[in-house]
Amino acid sequence: MSEALREIAQTSKAWPFEEARKLLKRLEKSKVSKDEVLFETGYGPSGLPHIGTFGEVARTTMVRHAFEVLAPGVKTRLLCFSDDMDGMRKIPDTVPDPSALQEHLQKPLSAVPNPFGGNFDSFAAHNNAMLCRFLDAYNFDYEFASATEYYKAGRFDEKLLEAAARYDDIMKVMLPTLGAERQATYSPFLPISPKTGRVLYVPMKHVDAKEGTVTFDDEDGEEITLPVTGGNVKLQWKPDFGMRWAALGIDFEMFGKDHQSNAPIYDRICEILGAPAPQHYVYELFLDDKGQKISKSKGNGISIDDWLKYATTESLALFMYQKPRVAKRLYFDVIPKNVDEYLSFLSAYPRQELKDQVNNPVWHIHSGNPPEVDVPISFALLLNLVGASQSEDPNVLWGFIKAYAPDASPENHPELDKLVGYAINYFHDFVKPARKFRAPDEKERAAMEDLAGKLKEIDPKLPGAEIQNIVYAVGKEHEFENLRDWFKALYEVLLGESQGPRFGNFAALYGVEATAARIERALAGEDMSKA
Repeated sequence: MSEALREIAQTSKAWPFEEARKLLKRLEKSKVSKDEVLFETGYGPSGLPHIGTFGEVARTTMVRHAFEVLAPGVKTRLLCFSDDMDGMRKIPDTVPDPSALQEHLQKPLSAVPNPFGGNFDSFAAHNNAMLCRFLDAYNFDYEFASATEYYKAGRFDEKLLEAAARYDDIMKVMLPTLGAERQATYSPFLPISPKTGRVLYVPMKHVDAKEGTVTFDDEDGEEITLPVTGGNVKLQWKPDFGMRWAALGIDFEMFGKDHQSNAPIYDRICEILGAPAPQHYVYELFLDDKGQKISKSKGNGISIDDWLKYATTESLALFMYQKPRVAKRLYFDVIPKNVDEYLSFLSAYPRQELKDQVNNPVWHIHSGNPPEVDVPISFALLLNLVGASQSEDPNVLWGFIKAYAPDASPENHPELDKLVGYAINYFHDFVKPARKFRAPDEKERAAMEDLAGKLKEIDPKLPGAEIQNIVYAVGKEHEFENLRDWFKALYEVLLGESQGPRFGNFAALYGVEATAARIERALAGEDMSKA
């Protein structure tokens, strides 16, 4: 790794470097000697993993790589932690047979039967596997951790015993954050009923720090004493956050804005249990098409598999990189824009100086080593081609592509070939059902007649930029005060959409003669949804 890169990283305004510098400063001030720097992400397997979960791992990976640039030679590790010992408080909307899980409410997610079928022995095991499957597909460098396994294996025993010894101190942190009714019954310890297997939210009758036990009344009223170790007891989620940080020595964790008000509580619990709190990064939440927070249990927003049906993981990673502290709609209509922006950033990268490359999102998406990819056609343009060609056959679309770019083929342009498939899927599911064609008004008709005539006269191999100039000129000649109205008319009349890529590029790809013929068919009143 070059010294020039490290120097640039010291002042880069790219947010992963800003966070990495904060982490480095925190570690330098800390008096704790460590062999490695540990990054963590959390996952609650109460529902299938959604894109927000992927985003947390992707963003943390970006910070981790930025840190490795700033601190070469320092060992780092990423732990993806699943809170699968949490009780199932409600049955997710996304399960096949919700009634079958009714009797398992309040049991740890790792003890709830798997409703999805397959070889997984619990609800949590299935959801954990779905998470790992995707993270593996994206080649994340991570270590998966299960709360159930850690609790039962005694990985938290030392800090649980310490929590029993510092019980009063923890209660002093927690009680002021609760209402009067909750204060009367609250305990940071949640015992697992030895009779029902459920996670119990009950007050502690006694906490014995010396013996490391808690005493409480079970669901049937019988007084029970359990050791806090060995997975017999777990912590409420807020104390659990801080305990886990202390037990594992976490150095960095990011979380959503819904955790922001609780961060001081997590920190204080961690400190009570004898460890410095980690560096935080708070990101804004993702919203669905109605502006509501996406939720694993509701299944709103986009699933991981949804995005991958229509676009690459790299375009998804770009979405995660861009403005993480701004709330963003995470819905299907954001996909085309992110695909094309990713391709634009990737295309610019080889021509940039090092300082600009480091600030280019693709540097962070690909951990400093973006691939060389030649994609001569935008995703938006491919979507228009699918609509205009009236074909969802890749071979037909490649016929247009080869006429536009003779050297291109599925074999030597595999990334473009993937985009063709994605464009077909996206067009079929989202563009086609929403298209609304209209007839031109008199002014638009005259301009389109003029444009069709000019397209018939030009060289069929004229570049898209020059065709665009012709389209501009026609709009000006026909006195469109706002040329956007002229281009909007072309797209609404010819393609059933109100916007699209540069029309000149579309005409070059679709063919100037075919474009002229399409204009004439529209002016003749043909049904353009079938033309």
